Amino acid sequence: MTTALITGATAGIGAAFARRLAADGRNLVLVARDTDRLERQATELHDRHSIEAEVLTADLSTDDGIAAVEARLADRTHPVDLLVNNAGFGNKGRYLEVPMADELRMLKVHCEAVLRLTSAATEAMRKRHRGGVINVASVAAFVPRGTYGASKAWVVQFTQGAAKDLAGSGVRLMALCPGFVRTEFHQRAGMGTENIPGWMWLDADKVAAEALQDLNRGKSLCVPDPRYKALMGVTKLVPRGLLGGVSSRTGRKYGPQ
Repeated sequence: MTTALITGATAGIGAAFARRLAADGRNLVLVARDTDRLERQATELHDRHSIEAEVLTADLSTDDGIAAVEARLADRTHPVDLLVNNAGFGNKGRYLEVPMADELRMLKVHCEAVLRLTSAATEAMRKRHRGGVINVASVAAFVPRGTYGASKAWVVQFTQGAAKDLAGSGVRLMALCPGFVRTEFHQRAGMGTENIPGWMWLDADKVAAEALQDLNRGKSLCVPDPRYKALMGVTKLVPRGLLGGVSSRTGRKYGPQ
């Protein structure tokens, strides 16, 4: 039985990956900051699907947290066959409104952690000539969207470049770029969502399912749902200045949280 490690596993897209992979019969290593929540999730998935669910508490905004996950990925006696780098967050406020410490924390989680964990995983996978990595980015990677969009653009470029470098090794890498997904993301960031049209929302379970299908097909980029595929086509035709104005208004109405 193969094993998947998922960061940010207790909510949203990460939890959807955990449910899908457990239903497929994969053992799991669940990574997040909240130990109690991890343990409840692990128990539920074990009881429902008869799989082993290991808990690893780690804060990926810290060196110690990243190092703990790196060590687990390098464990040869209990190899990880699929890594899902899902941990991430948004900051409330536009550029220069967000404290520099929060901006750097975002880059630590979205970029440094992704680089280090992907490297630890693929180094071990390459020796076994098999394995896969899904790095969760966002459609924000393709539009002017401040530090968040820039960090997700880095995830896409890094993942696709690494996928080319590892071609033929048996290791697959893919960047997942969903649009608006009904998760805890906006609530945690204190962002209101009233100005986001209903048709733009995606279901996390469907996003995870499509991502796994595309990884198996050998794709290095997945934009789930035909609606967002069409939107990404339009972005290539719209002037970046106009696109930046639209993206700054959509989904960035901040609530009182």
